[in-house]
Amino acid sequence: MVSSSDLEKMREKRDMEGLIKALDSKGDRRIREKAAYILGDLRVKEAVKPLILVLNDEYWPIRKAAALSLGSIGDAQAVEPLIKVLKDDYWHVRETAALALGALGDKRAVEPIIEALKDGSLNVKCEVVGALGALGDRRASEPLMEILKEDDYILRACTVTSLGKIGDNLSLQSLIRSLEDENYLVRVNAAHALGTIGDKAALPYLQEALNKSRGESQEFERAIRDAMAQINTRS
Repeated sequence: MVSSSDLEKMREKRDMEGLIKALDSKGDRRIREKAAYILGDLRVKEAVKPLILVLNDEYWPIRKAAALSLGSIGDAQAVEPLIKVLKDDYWHVRETAALALGALGDKRAVEPIIEALKDGSLNVKCEVVGALGALGDRRASEPLMEILKEDDYILRACTVTSLGKIGDNLSLQSLIRSLEDENYLVRVNAAHALGTIGDKAALPYLQEALNKSRGESQEFERAIRDAMAQINTRS
């Protein structure tokens, strides 16, 4: 039977065949989980199909490990299987599938990930928001704007960062409004996002937010100044 130390030896020797064999469903599930993670760490292209197969494994930590590793390897074959995993019974697996799809950067995932914004788990929604930012597709702008109405400030903070990565006009207007969010972290992230977009139209709003702040939050004021400097440098 393969042990954890055996897997580490395989990692050192880059024994891809041995690591893939360790995914076998008859083996110890913790060993199989670790093998899945190592294959992702080593970005083993030959492991894509075996990892796709274990996305259906009955043990959810193996499904999670396989999803993460497929995102690390970056093969487009994994896109459709990972889209299906967005509906997994366990939020840990759904969260990781969203992360992996964001890393893969394939536009086929945009609409399914937008649909996953309806997920009941806050953890999943945060990762979905991040994936949409990574994909940078304008189709996500309006759905993300709706997320800015959510009560959870961490979710709103993640959302303004993703809107900054998308950077269209809808995103710009939402970010300007988010400079007045009740939570300082959302305001800070909105300022950074406006700096990332680099549109001069944001300058008067940033200046207004700076004038209103009057020392309320040094971090927010620093973020505003940095954003204005970024924009002015670009123009």
